[in-house]
Amino acid sequence: MEIKIGRRAFVHSAALAAVAGPLLTLFRGDSHASCTRAAQRVVIFFTPNGTVHRHWRPTGSGAAWSFPAGSILEPLTPVKRHLVVLDGIDFVGASNHEGGMSAMLTGSGSASSPSMGMSVDQYIARAVGARSRIASLDLGVQTSAWGGNSQTRMLYEAPGRYVPPDDEPANVYRRLFGSMTPAPGMIDAMMVRRRSVLDLVRGELRDLQSRVGADERRKLDAHLESLRRVETSLTGGPTTPTTACAPPALMSIDHRANENFPRVGRAQMELMLAGLSCGATKVASIQWAHTVAPHVFTWLGQSEGHHALSHMSDSNEAGVAQFVAAERWFAEQFAWLIGRMAEMPEPGGEGTLLDNSLVVWAKEMGDGRLHDCLSVPFVLAGGASGCMRTDRYLRFTNMPHQRLLVTLCHAMGMDNPTFGDPSRGAGPLPEVLA
Repeated sequence: MEIKIGRRAFVHSAALAAVAGPLLTLFRGDSHASCTRAAQRVVIFFTPNGTVHRHWRPTGSGAAWSFPAGSILEPLTPVKRHLVVLDGIDFVGASNHEGGMSAMLTGSGSASSPSMGMSVDQYIARAVGARSRIASLDLGVQTSAWGGNSQTRMLYEAPGRYVPPDDEPANVYRRLFGSMTPAPGMIDAMMVRRRSVLDLVRGELRDLQSRVGADERRKLDAHLESLRRVETSLTGGPTTPTTACAPPALMSIDHRANENFPRVGRAQMELMLAGLSCGATKVASIQWAHTVAPHVFTWLGQSEGHHALSHMSDSNEAGVAQFVAAERWFAEQFAWLIGRMAEMPEPGGEGTLLDNSLVVWAKEMGDGRLHDCLSVPFVLAGGASGCMRTDRYLRFTNMPHQRLLVTLCHAMGMDNPTFGDPSRGAGPLPEVLA
């Protein structure tokens, strides 16, 4: 159920996040005694249709590793120190597009399994979401043209019960920030005619800023800048407006149009960052398209759909090169998200938003051409409040991905020994958590 709040409640929520900060400090069991704090938040970032491993894999291993020139992950180089790249993670018992999509975050748990068939984000949200206004913020980028089914949905509240992502930034904006009511598919003129959310609460913020120290004022300023960026991304205005900047020209956003895929995705990530930094939620996800995604990356000059490109054989060098280019574009989006989180101060705490978060780049298959779920690529990012050892490339052999899902739970302060199908192994991945 969507809960709307007025401007006063929003200010108080933001103030609490900025000044008081998250108060929860959870402890894990003896196996991770050195990690005395839990990550403050978790983010799932999904892109579809598997990979081509020889163009994805870094070189080296452990702490001595790098991204080859021209590789899919090379755009992550600027944020490499924040990453853990995982290789050799298998979805045991799952295959093909639908099977991989269903198993990816659930570990194929049943209603009778300890995780009750939930996806890991919803399982975590059930444990920590009560402390947030929004238990989980579930965002999509053109996920729903084919309706809700096992190809288009990755989040589950129970076996067969999907948690649909919201594909429309304007809807997400309303959910986060109140009663703005733009028309479906576009930003209504109301968003230009009305005073901005920031202007409406300026008096209360002045009062708040007069009662906090310099560090808290700096963090509030960062929140205000993030919210302003959200507003301008939705209306097509500049990303760094000044106080003298006039309202931007009204621009419609058809969130279903193929050519708007990049812009909708960026708006959704901006909204997600605002929600996280303001303390509205501790659990968020962004789902770029869906498995078997037909989207054409026209902004890269391509004319074939992403799914078709994912099936190009090695003999079709031009086709593989286009797929690699599309995957590098996804890597750029992930790098942008990680870079922004690394710039944003932790609300009411030390370090940055990224230092205290765990971000997961997930896929539903390994080699998309083989339709298998073996050696499915995963990238983790963030310090998880000191719980994760970053700047490493970890190579496993036939590691059940259920243990990765346990790792995410443990990073969030939980102590469940298994996740999904308990027969696939217990405990977190070795060498990931501190």
